[in-house]
Amino acid sequence: MSKTTPKTKKRIKFSIMIPVIMLLLFTAKTNAQTVTPWMTTGDQSKLLQQQATVSFGANSGSNPSTVTVNPSTTYQTMDGFGYTLTEGSCEVISGMAATQQNQLLNDLYNPTTGLNASVVRISIGASDLSSSSYSYNETSGDVNMNNFSLNGPDLTYLIPIIKKILLINPNIKILATPWSAPRWMKTNNSWVGGSLQTQYYAAYARYFVKYFAAMQAQGISIWGITPQNEPENPYNEPSMLMNSTEQKNFINTQLGPQMASAGYGNIKIIAFDHNCDNTAYPIDVLNNSSYVDGAAFHLYLGNISAMSTVRNATNKNVYFTEQYTGSGGSFSGDFGWHMQNVVIGSTNNWAKTVLEWNAANNSGLGPRTPGGCNTCLGAITVNNSTSYTKNVAYYIIGQISKFVKPGALRINSSSTNGSIFSAGFKNPDGSIALVVYNSGGSSNTIRIVSGSSAFDYAVPSASAVTFAWGAGTPPATDYPGYYNIISRNSNKGLDVADNATTSGSRIQQYDITNGGGNNQRWKFVPAGSGNFYIIVKSTQMYLTTENNGTGDGVKVVQKTFAATNEFKWTVTSLGGGYYKIINVNSGKSLDVENVSTANGANIQVWSYTGGLNQQWQLVQIESTAKNGITKDAAAETESTDRTIFINETNDYLKIGTNHQGDGSVEVFTISGQSVLKKQLSFVKGNPSEIEISKLPRGLYIVKINDDKGTYSKKVLKQ
Repeated sequence: MSKTTPKTKKRIKFSIMIPVIMLLLFTAKTNAQTVTPWMTTGDQSKLLQQQATVSFGANSGSNPSTVTVNPSTTYQTMDGFGYTLTEGSCEVISGMAATQQNQLLNDLYNPTTGLNASVVRISIGASDLSSSSYSYNETSGDVNMNNFSLNGPDLTYLIPIIKKILLINPNIKILATPWSAPRWMKTNNSWVGGSLQTQYYAAYARYFVKYFAAMQAQGISIWGITPQNEPENPYNEPSMLMNSTEQKNFINTQLGPQMASAGYGNIKIIAFDHNCDNTAYPIDVLNNSSYVDGAAFHLYLGNISAMSTVRNATNKNVYFTEQYTGSGGSFSGDFGWHMQNVVIGSTNNWAKTVLEWNAANNSGLGPRTPGGCNTCLGAITVNNSTSYTKNVAYYIIGQISKFVKPGALRINSSSTNGSIFSAGFKNPDGSIALVVYNSGGSSNTIRIVSGSSAFDYAVPSASAVTFAWGAGTPPATDYPGYYNIISRNSNKGLDVADNATTSGSRIQQYDITNGGGNNQRWKFVPAGSGNFYIIVKSTQMYLTTENNGTGDGVKVVQKTFAATNEFKWTVTSLGGGYYKIINVNSGKSLDVENVSTANGANIQVWSYTGGLNQQWQLVQIESTAKNGITKDAAAETESTDRTIFINETNDYLKIGTNHQGDGSVEVFTISGQSVLKKQLSFVKGNPSEIEISKLPRGLYIVKINDDKGTYSKKVLKQ
């Protein structure tokens, strides 16, 4: 929205209101580099829609509307993007039929086929968009938290949905925030307003620690917390006041020390979590607490530049954690205001996260507490058990989250036109994403410049375009390693049915978790003339058509090799990380039978029509096509005097070296994001151990630095 009254929430909230193939590194030379634009227009004629590709060329002449990117100048590392997943969100999602629920969660959280929402904000106890006000301990005076329990709405609705999201994206970050302490700890014994009594600081810190342990017992690791949502807002239900002195005293005397002594010192404590009109509060807490990682902001009041003010005054991190869109706003107004201020504005002011408010609610804008927001529009409206609608916040976040991956670096981006807003990012794989918004009243043909190269592109008025280029697209003759081959329609992967080992066995689609079994891993071997043989790891048999058939509907099978064309496939990029895979003999496309989204559906060939069941994502699981995932030539160097493995019985990473002295161990996700770093003193013959129980299941790269150099190895946490 362009104009609105600031949130008072009686200060009410605003009335508007791939994993990818990591093969090519972006360099300054961009001549002939192909760029894929994705557009959302204010008139909704295009909604996060992929456009025809364009190419960089020579930068000749001039353009008054020029956006220049400089990937060599970098700023903050991005943690990710997303929404607050309220208990009410989970309640309405839980009421959906299984197929539509799975589709909705994949739409939001799938890293390849969905928006790649990679940070989830949840409430500790109730938020105002919960179906009731509640805490995890309603027993007055229970300072030892003997009666702490997640039983109730969270265990019924929130936790099961989080577990499903973790299956879709095991690396998702969870930020947890209380709207209020239990009433008996507060000065007014009420859900609304009041402050935390000093005598209960220790008990409330114990409440947090119990929460971390209870969530961990559910298989859910908390990435960060804020001690209080909107600590200057006493009007919401629930709500609680906490001034800066109270917050830093609570953190310094109880919360920080208790978290550290209980083994939760790695969980980020992020202060403030309120509007950009107050910089003194977060500066006070950040500069006077060694436990605090940074500060979180909303923009119902103030200017987004406050984030830079706090960051520069404290040298600590800043995060954008909430902004809402309202049921009375216009799509164009809301989309434009949020693109300018929240998406582009906060990231250009050092935000490491960008989060919109509510992920989902029902058509009555509920559930909510009696005093909760009655105008807050979810990113998704769940209409009934089989239908949902994507609203403006879905596209606000999607315009950046789909293209800027966790671990990306913000890069320098500047515009010569005041109505053109931009923010640039370099992903861990070296690819570039540039988000541009045209706030002007008419279409504007802008120029994008990188180095000595440029291209011109017409951006409609009140519209955003994300330009993606570099990496992500493998060279035409080289697909090293093993891949999951994922259907764009179903998000399920090619699978040898029943893990069969006989020639002629059926190929189906099936869910893939953490890279899947060897019957779901495929390598591409050049077959000449730009074609490939596609070979499954489990049997080393070849993907082909049944009985050499050439008609529509012929089933696809695995077979022992023959030097004929039905074993050859042409792999062609469709842009956006998707491919069509065409059988050379029949000229027909790899296709999921009946456009099915079910496990076990047959894979067949069919005349290519461009359907989503004929589009495939290639997700690299192993960088080299060797049998065994722990010898990765791209990520590892051979070593005979260092050992790395996971002790599955106690979830410890064991590191052994024949060298003596200080060194470090760093653990990365397969996409290159650092998730753990430790300084160690290596003792020859005595392996070191690092607890990794909080890391999700999946494939990791472990990197050792010691006095003899660097050694890396892939390990799989089961």
